[in-house]
Amino acid sequence: MKNILGTKVNMIQYFAADGTSIPATIVSAGPVVVTRVKKIETDGYEAVQVGFGEQKKERLSKAVIGQTKDLGTFRYLKEFRVSTTGIELGATITAAAFQPGDVIRVTGISKGKGFQGVVKRHGFGGGRRSHGQKHSEREGGSIGGGGRAGGRVIKDMRMPGRMGSDTIMIKNLKVLAVDEANNQLVISGALPGKRGTLLAISA
Repeated sequence: MKNILGTKVNMIQYFAADGTSIPATIVSAGPVVVTRVKKIETDGYEAVQVGFGEQKKERLSKAVIGQTKDLGTFRYLKEFRVSTTGIELGATITAAAFQPGDVIRVTGISKGKGFQGVVKRHGFGGGRRSHGQKHSEREGGSIGGGGRAGGRVIKDMRMPGRMGSDTIMIKNLKVLAVDEANNQLVISGALPGKRGTLLAISA
């Protein structure tokens, strides 16, 4: 099973065999433990739940402690919708499950940027930079009226608001290198989130 959880470490320049420089991200991937195997007969669908990271027992609910039983106390639990054939409860998955050249998808939560205006959030140009304007340089302008939609503010109007903290999935990334000793993967491109962000990696 080529599915694993990890945390973002940092970005680097990775140099291929021909000397090409490739932007890449180091991910501390696993080890993860299979904490539950869901089957169609009992759960209605196939999935594998894995646990990653350590957590103090007193910070976990009784439901989670009872579910993981003697497998450990994990900080993160996540399901992967995969075939359960040949997967056993308590099995350990490490970065060694991946090989250089594997095409993967990575899911994580992007950096939160707080409440932002329309110039940063949507790329608006703002008001005129000529004489006669005082406070409209970064304003969004009119949001209704003019006979449009009866004067209402229409749905999906681009306006100021919270930016970031979105679940982002990036597909067609490549595993450039695998460090089995340190459980690290070098993945092409930039990945969502800051250092330490939880990432779900699937082949």
